[in-house]
Parts: sequence; structure tokens; C-alpha cells
Amino acid sequence: MINLTCTAILHAALLSTGGATYTEAHQLNQQTGRPLVVLIGADWCPHCRVMKQSTLPQVAQRGLLGKVAFAEVNSDHEGALAHQLMAGGPIPQLIMFRKTADGWQRSSLVGSRSLGEIESFLQQGLAAPTSQQLGSR
Repeated sequence: MINLTCTAILHAALLSTGGATYTEAHQLNQQTGRPLVVLIGADWCPHCRVMKQSTLPQVAQRGLLGKVAFAEVNSDHEGALAHQLMAGGPIPQLIMFRKTADGWQRSSLVGSRSLGEIESFLQQGLAAPTSQQLGSR
């Protein structure tokens, strides 16, 4: 319980300071098996700012971001990485990578989304079995 609380606090702090880097979140994913969730946006994008400054902090307060490895990627500052992760399309994009028995699964939400839509997206990814969970059965 203490680990979950500390992780939730860490994610909330990371959100308020600009989020974890992709490298940090990827390392957390590799160490824990948590889904890797990346918000791709830009400072000039009004919908990206709403997600970053309002919607995702609410998700963090409810504890869902503490259950994933979360990062933010600015498409203006990390264009090559953003392009590689997005596979095209507009911003903002919230992308989830999960390792399954069949390999890596990618899912995404594109555009401005409500708190409920983001929570549902994360809960679906967290509910699906990962390769680590399948191996322990």
C-alpha cells in the first residue's frame, strides 16, 4: 500500500513538473511490467494544454497514473520520438504500450478526450493480462 501511495505521489509530482521522460517511463515499464502510457503534445496546442494541466492531474488524483509508467513527449522538442510513437495523426495523443503473450500491443486515444474516456482507456489497458501475468498462471 505504501508503494502504491508513493508511486501515485511521484506521478502527481511528475505531472505538475512536466512529467517523466520517455526514458524514465520506459525503464519503469521494463522493471515493473506496468503499461507504458505516453502523452504526445505541444506547448502551442490548446487541447494538449488542457489534457496536461487539467484532465491528467485529475486522473493522477484518482490513482490511475500510479498504476502505469507515464511520460510526456513534446512533439516540438522530441519530434523524431513523437513521430515514431504516434504513427501519424493529430495531437494530443495518449498512447499505451502493453507487453502481451503475442508481443507488444499499442492502443491510442487521439484528440481532446474527457476524464471518463481517459480513465476508461487506462482501465481497459490495466485489466487486460500482460505477458508477465500470463506466465504466472
